[in-house]
Amino acid sequence: MESTVNLPVVGMDIAKNVFQLHVVDTKTGEVQRHKLKRDRVAAFFANHERSLVAMEACGGAHHWARTLRHLGHEVKLLPAKHVRPFVLRDKTDARDAQAIWVAAQQPHIRAVPVKSEQQQACLALHRMRAQLMKMRIMQTNALRGLLYEFGIVLPEGHQALLKRIPDELAKAQENGRLSEIVVVSVQEQLKRISHLQQDIDQLDRRLVQLVKQNFQMQAIQAIPGIGPLTATALVATATELSSFDSGRQFAAWLGLTPRQTGTGGKTRQLGISKRGDAYVRTLLMHGARAVICRSRQTAWIQQLLARRPFSVVVAALANKLARTVWALLTRGKAFDQAQWEVAGVTV
Repeated sequence: MESTVNLPVVGMDIAKNVFQLHVVDTKTGEVQRHKLKRDRVAAFFANHERSLVAMEACGGAHHWARTLRHLGHEVKLLPAKHVRPFVLRDKTDARDAQAIWVAAQQPHIRAVPVKSEQQQACLALHRMRAQLMKMRIMQTNALRGLLYEFGIVLPEGHQALLKRIPDELAKAQENGRLSEIVVVSVQEQLKRISHLQQDIDQLDRRLVQLVKQNFQMQAIQAIPGIGPLTATALVATATELSSFDSGRQFAAWLGLTPRQTGTGGKTRQLGISKRGDAYVRTLLMHGARAVICRSRQTAWIQQLLARRPFSVVVAALANKLARTVWALLTRGKAFDQAQWEVAGVTV
């Protein structure tokens, strides 16, 4: 295979209907700009010499990356925030394509791995589930706030609220604090919440089925604190773990390592950077919190809790989970419970 170093670079700014291309002739140095309709893009590259096509990793980018690879081209997806500094003056589609062309040739910018259709399908289920969870939280919070206006105080948490609310409604109706029309409306709200929960449970079952079909998801699910949600999200998001030199580099990619600031030769560490995928990082934090609260703590966790705040310990364990995932998937070894317990946690 020809090295991408010797390939001509094409900067492509994708959009819904009109695509802008920026090409520099390697022999004459002539700048060529092309404006293509969506239905003309595939035909253009089918007749174009083999090139390195660079794009921002935005909506639709993975689809076009797969399409261009099928046509024989190499593809480089770039983080949008790393392309923005190369946009000169006012932002236009042509200047965006030029900035992409320039950024594609910067060796320090790490490319975004191209996701397969199966990986995107898995992440689509996660996005739908997250949206339904947000809607359910909105519904329960609104219900709690409305009933508080009538002197009914309900506990926080989905399960606790649903368990408590029938008795509270009955008492309030007997005491005359709630009219019949309000009670009926609250019951209708509870039905909507129940339907949302059914949809969430259905998506959970589909994600469990995906775990059964993927050996990588099954391997990391053996790690304490990683269930079907975290396993599917991690494998679908981190497509090429071999590109990371170490587990710490992978944890840094997920935003689980400290930020650093320094001047005059002095370096200071701050809180975690929170870079990368916020959804996956949140799942790892939830898993670490569950391990600390619901598992038998070992000396490692106890020592951390003795000298550091609880949230710092959760972040440290989430970092450890990410490193363990990297080690299992890159080395191809099964999870070793004994080694994990020595390192810090027993379940």
